[in-house]
Amino acid sequence: MTEKTTYITTPIYYVNAQPHLGHAYTTVVADTYSRFCRLCGDEVRFQTGTDEHGDKIVEAAAKEHVEPRQYVDNISAMFRDTWPLLNIDYDRFIRTTDEDHIAVVQQILQHVYDAGDIYFDEYSGLYCTGCERFLIERELVDGKCPDHLVAPKEITEQNYFFRMSKYQQQLIDHIRNNPDFITPERYRNEVLSFLSEPLDDLCISRPTSRLDWGIRLPFDENYVTYVWFDALINYLTGIGYPDGENYPRYWAGAEHLIAKDILKPHAIYWPTMLMAAGVPVYKKLHVHGYWNVDETKMSKSLGNVIRPAGLVEEYGVDTFRYFSLREMSFGLDASFSRDAIIARKNADLANDLGNLFSRSVSMIEKYCDSRIPEPAEEETDAELRLASASMLEGYSRNMADFKFHLGLQAVWEFVSEANRYIVRNEPWALVKDTSKKKRLGSVLYNLAESLRLLALVLKPVMPETAEKMIWGLGIDADSEMMKTLEHGGSWGKSVVGTRLNKSENLFPRTEVKKKSNSEKKPQNKKKDKRQQEEPGGDHINFNQFENVELLVARVVEAKKLKKSDRLLKLSLEAPEPRTIVSGIAESYRPEELVGKNVIIVANLKPVKLMGIASEGMVLTAEAEDEQGGKRVNLLTVPGEVKPGTRVA
Repeated sequence: MTEKTTYITTPIYYVNAQPHLGHAYTTVVADTYSRFCRLCGDEVRFQTGTDEHGDKIVEAAAKEHVEPRQYVDNISAMFRDTWPLLNIDYDRFIRTTDEDHIAVVQQILQHVYDAGDIYFDEYSGLYCTGCERFLIERELVDGKCPDHLVAPKEITEQNYFFRMSKYQQQLIDHIRNNPDFITPERYRNEVLSFLSEPLDDLCISRPTSRLDWGIRLPFDENYVTYVWFDALINYLTGIGYPDGENYPRYWAGAEHLIAKDILKPHAIYWPTMLMAAGVPVYKKLHVHGYWNVDETKMSKSLGNVIRPAGLVEEYGVDTFRYFSLREMSFGLDASFSRDAIIARKNADLANDLGNLFSRSVSMIEKYCDSRIPEPAEEETDAELRLASASMLEGYSRNMADFKFHLGLQAVWEFVSEANRYIVRNEPWALVKDTSKKKRLGSVLYNLAESLRLLALVLKPVMPETAEKMIWGLGIDADSEMMKTLEHGGSWGKSVVGTRLNKSENLFPRTEVKKKSNSEKKPQNKKKDKRQQEEPGGDHINFNQFENVELLVARVVEAKKLKKSDRLLKLSLEAPEPRTIVSGIAESYRPEELVGKNVIIVANLKPVKLMGIASEGMVLTAEAEDEQGGKRVNLLTVPGEVKPGTRVA
């Protein structure tokens, strides 16, 4: 057993609907994290599955004119068949209809009942079938469930209740004493806010006269278990609770991954259930936001539900995995669109990574007979080595913190540095000068080593692409230098003389469909004539525009530079901190800029202005002021837009 174990779980997906983009994202995140933890040397277990009991399943089965058992078997199989398409490598796919799960649920119910934390009572309340729970008045909006927009039914019936309120203060203390228990912090604060009000006890049964599709209570055959008390226990069942060898090995490292709509059951019901059962509380709860489609909530009625199989067929599995991890800032909502995923594929994957790989291996094939050359120690390459170390540090830190977009940003900064390294050193020129043979060998070795490190860190994110890169570099995929960051995450592991294999293009570009004439905006006729006379005019093509990374950045601080009347030093969040020196001091006072959302060109090479490294450029427009003079106006973005949002 290794020093550290990690047990990562997705929620078990409710089988009242087929797999969609939201399910795919959650499962890709869990798979990526499990692969990353293995890359860090952890012993890892990864579990997913399906939740198959409750009112909604009975309703869905009735609509299909089948029995609940047949219905859940069909939908559960769809989930199980979908995950290989996304290269999901789990250790167990659990179902709440599994015999071992039913036994564990009944065992825990009996234990909590015997301890006096489950009692029988009559209850009148407002029941929402969509939520499968009783709602309280303060949760309603205009008398309706805010999630399902339906007025709940008033029901009076006898049921069993879990003394959840008994564990309220214990849960509050646990959350406060463990700041990383719920991440990101905004969801931790949301849970603490909810717990600031008295916590009701939880109704954990449904009478069989109303619902028969569920796990029977071990102490009363006339009732089945409430679906959440059943479903949450899957995390224990899957590792052999209470007597299996995997339970003591993995439970201490349990990390649950969920979407924000099921925060309350996971952050409140589940910990208090564990406390009552005498089981240690799980280690962490990671909460992500929603995926919208073209800025609109995904909905079957709108016809914009995205299916995983279609994503893979249209864009490729690794393109989707990369896009989803890079595009969503974990914890916040994100938007999926065809234009956005194609832009990421063409710019980041085809232009940046794909071009770096193909150029580098082609030059090694052409100039060194397909063998990795011997490097000569030269100080001129220190910058590339430092960039690789910075990449590995930023990648490791952010991936461990579920900041996948920042981890990948660190990787792509190194991709850009390696591409600049080619331009600076011009291997095609070095090969023409026999006195530069050693230098040529160093440059090409360093490119091969850069690609090896990139293949290593991309293994969790894009397994297929990493495998192609490793094969192309002639490396044994099972070699120590490609197993973990500990063994492979340092410079100089590539073996001189290794023969490269013939490689394919990693990411063929996807052509962007041109708009029809009816969709095009009318153009200025005078300008059109000039452009006809001067071939090309002042047009740039879409591919060129893709290479300009425009981001929304929030001004955190602004200062005047002492030796300049024109320049301001801006400290920005975009989403990582960066500094930009801008010539807007004559138009703006520093204090009026703080808090503004501005637009920056984020991928310009840093330059020094007045001794300060300026990392980009803010966009402005020049206009006349009231006195007829010129004023520089910052281009700003109104409303609550998260820093780092790409401008399209």
